[in-house]
Parts: sequence; C-alpha cells; structure tokens
Amino acid sequence: MAKRDYYEILGVSKSASADELKKAYRKLAMQYHPDKNPGDKEAEEKFKEAAEAYDALSNEQKRAQYDRFGHAGMGGAAGGGFGGAGGMNMEDIFSQFGDIFGQGSPFEGFFGGGGRRQERGRGQRGSNIRVKVKLNLEEIANGVQKKIKVKKHVTCDSCNGSGAKDSSSYQTCPTCQGQGSVRKVTNTFLGQMATTQTCPTCEGEGRIITAKCTKCRGEGRVYGEEVITIDIPAGVTEGIQLSMSGKGNAGVRGGYAGDLLLTIEEVPHPELKREGTDVVHELYLNIADAALGTSVEVPTITGKAKIKIPRGTQSGKLFRLQGKGLPNINGYGRGDQIVEVQVFTPTELTSEEEKLLEKLRESPNFNPGTVKEKKGSTGFFDFFK
Repeated sequence: MAKRDYYEILGVSKSASADELKKAYRKLAMQYHPDKNPGDKEAEEKFKEAAEAYDALSNEQKRAQYDRFGHAGMGGAAGGGFGGAGGMNMEDIFSQFGDIFGQGSPFEGFFGGGGRRQERGRGQRGSNIRVKVKLNLEEIANGVQKKIKVKKHVTCDSCNGSGAKDSSSYQTCPTCQGQGSVRKVTNTFLGQMATTQTCPTCEGEGRIITAKCTKCRGEGRVYGEEVITIDIPAGVTEGIQLSMSGKGNAGVRGGYAGDLLLTIEEVPHPELKREGTDVVHELYLNIADAALGTSVEVPTITGKAKIKIPRGTQSGKLFRLQGKGLPNINGYGRGDQIVEVQVFTPTELTSEEEKLLEKLRESPNFNPGTVKEKKGSTGFFDFFK
C-alpha cells in the first residue's frame, strides 16, 4: 500500500507553520492514543502514522528533504524497510514527542509528564552506519532490491544483549537507588540550584551488573556482520540518502540500535548520460548516412530502439524518444531519451577516398556557402525553446 502524504495525515497545508503542525499532531495523538483506544490496532497505526509525519515535518532539514524527494528522500519509501510507522516503537514516540503536551494535559502522564522521560533499564543507543550503494541506470529506472553484508556491532546471542551472565547477575545501583538519575545541589550567587542528571554509576539504568557475560564482557553486543535486504525505490539520484531504522550498530546493554544510512552512487553508463529524468545518447553518423538518410538502432535503458534518420540530417540534430528516460522519484511521470546526432568526419583516408572527396568538393551541394537554408539544422538550444 502506498504511503499517505505527511501533510494529508496531519490535515495541514504545505505552508503550515511549526505551531500549526504541533497543534494538528496533538489533536490526532489525543484522538488515537492507545490508552484511549485499548485493543484498537487501527487507532494504534494511525497514532504511529501521525507521529511519523510530525517527526518529519517538525524538523526543518527533514521537511525540506521530504518536500523535494517525497517519502523516498525521508527513508520512508513504500518499497519497504526505510523507517515508517510500522517500525516506530511506542515508547520512542512517547519519549520523543512528550514535550508537546504541557502540564495539565489529559495525556500528561501518558507522555512522561510533559517532557522526555528517563528510560531505566535501557542501555546506550548504538551509532549509525553509513554505506554507499552503487546503482546502474537500469536499477535506478526500475527500483531494485539488494542484499548487502554489513560489518557492525550485533546483539550478543549469549546474554541477549543484557550484558549480564544471567538474570540474577544484577543489583540495584547504590548511587541512585534504582532511580537512574541523581540530584545535584550547587551554591551560586543566586542561591542554591538543584539539577537532575543521569547517574554516573549505572548510566541511567538504575541497576548494575554483578557478573558480566563472558562473551561480550558486559557490553551486550559483539562485533559481527549481518546481511541486510534493502528495497531502493525507482528514480533515486546521485547523493540522495535513505535510512533504515534500527539497522545500524546494536546498542550497549539493550539500548536501541542505530540506523543504517544509505548514500546512492550512480555507476556511469557507457553510452547514456543522465540529465535529471532524461537520458542523452550521442549518435555518430558517417557523412553518407547523414546525407542519404538511414535507419539505426540506439541503446536505451530497456534495450535497443530503432529510429529513422531523414535525408540531410545535420550534426547537432536532436531526436526525442518519449518515455524512455527515468521515472520521477515522487512518481510524477517519466523522462525522455534524447538522441543527439554527431556527423563523423574521418581523419585518415585512402587514396581512392581522397579522389572521391576531391570530386565532391566542387559540387554545389557540398559547398555550405551556396546553401541558403540548411534543412533540419536544429541546434541543441533551439530544440528546447
């Protein structure tokens, strides 16, 4: 199923301000909150969908990328796997967007009291991984599924990421007494200032390991590799970045995994050059074919195509093959293939060839000065006027 437009999900226009986005998201979050709709899977999906839309549009950089490239540029391509509401965790949503519900809201408790909450028992998040993916024009034109092998930190299979030898190898952190945070009071010229910060002993987990896993030595992860299947949508461009949520390095002691960031690199085609959604092919003709006309085959992204060359075709003449280019990344049509004719002039001649050309040199039809109008001499820039 195709993903819905983020602006449509939130019910706002593309020129909506940050306050309008926040107000729209808050309304939907209240309407579809799981605690208000227990057991309603459809409401839960709509809640996640609204959170995904707000996550993208509330960030200026993400919003600009979405406005330009659509879901593919956001890592939310319909091809599967690049983020998306289905991959969002409910606790992530509560933690990430809790700050838009102020104190006194009916959902204050659901969203961590109007702010980001400290998740105890959860380790450090894993780092992101950046990978370049090379694609040829055929793959860009049709979209492609690729499997890549990524070397990274993976969850320890001995302790299932906990870092502990077994379930009894824990004790409550003596520093924070299991709270995951400590309160610090400092004296300033304004008086005493109290701040709350992550516990330095347990790093916010509220407990410490008494006996570490022998395989990962308490980290909850080991260095390994994973084969990841990625679905790349049609029409991507050089340098565009897609992301796969949770496919980066595994977190420390059960922390959330980082993301896999994919940068597209185009492999040059030997005979076709990309110009946006159009592709250009330079066709070299000998003087005889250009003067007499002929039929030739030209390469396209999908194979060969035959085109007719009329008599008197000049160097620089352009032919357009409609729909033979690349698809727009947002699904708005497809480009064309442009064939640009170049009349080939030989640099080495036999004596017989020289004699033939000497005879033709004096012919009026071979003297450009005697031809007042050159039929079919459409230049490259005139072609686009």
